[in-house]
Formats: sequence, structure tokens, C-alpha cells
Amino acid sequence: MSDDYKPVPAKTEAKPKCKISASRKLSLKILLLARATEELEAEKAAIEDDKVRYLGEKLPPLQLGGLNIDDLQALCKEMHDKINSVDEERYDCEHKVFKNYRDINELKLKVQDLGGKFKKPALRKVRVSADEMMEALFGSKSKASSMDLRANLKSVKKEDIKQEKELNMEVGDWRKNVEAMSGMEGRKKMFDA
Repeated sequence: MSDDYKPVPAKTEAKPKCKISASRKLSLKILLLARATEELEAEKAAIEDDKVRYLGEKLPPLQLGGLNIDDLQALCKEMHDKINSVDEERYDCEHKVFKNYRDINELKLKVQDLGGKFKKPALRKVRVSADEMMEALFGSKSKASSMDLRANLKSVKKEDIKQEKELNMEVGDWRKNVEAMSGMEGRKKMFDA
């Protein structure tokens, strides 16, 4: 053995090369698409045949020859009743389907909640001093002004409150107000005020 021995790096797993040529892949894809379209057309034809057969069972051909007016009216009433019953069944089925979809969505939401897919973000620790917190809350740097909360409040004079109460309590003759506000002059006064 020599001292010049170097370990051989481990082989990384390489993807095996595809043994199918590109032209063969393309021809297989074309064949699959052709087969799929044939199956879709066959399925559509089967659905159409089922529809025709079902309608043939439910609606026998009408025999209108040789019927008088009373028989035609009775036939129309019978058909009208059948239409109403079928319409009620259709409405019930639509309502059941809508309810099932709503229930499915609610259950999906419950499963997501139980699965715990929503992760809470990690919160960072933020160190804030008391001065910085007061500055953020009140917007001023000095402690004295931020601690004096009443200094920032709006002052209200007692005289203003008394005048407002007197104006509200003052009630005149309602006929004068109606006459003053009637006509275009009264509307103008309302807009001006």
C-alpha cells in the first residue's frame, strides 16, 4: 500500500436514462389521447341512450287522435300535475345537494383545524424600557407631561353647558315655527343654518 491513497468519493445516484425514444413517447401519447377521446364519445352516447330510455319509460307517447275537448282538458290537468310533482322533486334534490356541499365544506374546515396546518408564528422578544413605552403610548418624551393625563384633556366651560340647556329647554309656539319654515324662505333658512 502506498501513502498516496485517496478515498474514492461515493457515487451519487444518478437518474436512470429513459429507454424510450422521444418519437416513441410522442406516438404513445397520441395513442392514449385517441383512446381517451373514443371513451369520452362512448360515454356521451351511453348517457344520451339512458336519457332517451328513461324519458320513454316516464313519458309514453301521447295519443291525441279522436279526443274531445273535455278529454284534452283532463289530459292537460294530468300533465300539469306531473310537472308540478317533478318540479318539487327537483327542488328537493337541489336543496339536498346544496346542504351536502355546505356540510362537506364545514367538515373540511374542521379537519383542517384539527390537523393543525395553521402554525403560529414565533414571537420575537422585544425589550422596551418604561420610558420608551410611555413615549410610544403618549407621544412625548418627558415623564411629567406623559404622567399628567388630565393636561391633554379638552376643558369644558360650565357656562356653555348652561346655554345649551337653555336653548334646548326653550320651546315657543309651534305655529310660528311652522309658518316661518313654510315656503321657499323657510327651506332657505334650513339650508343656511
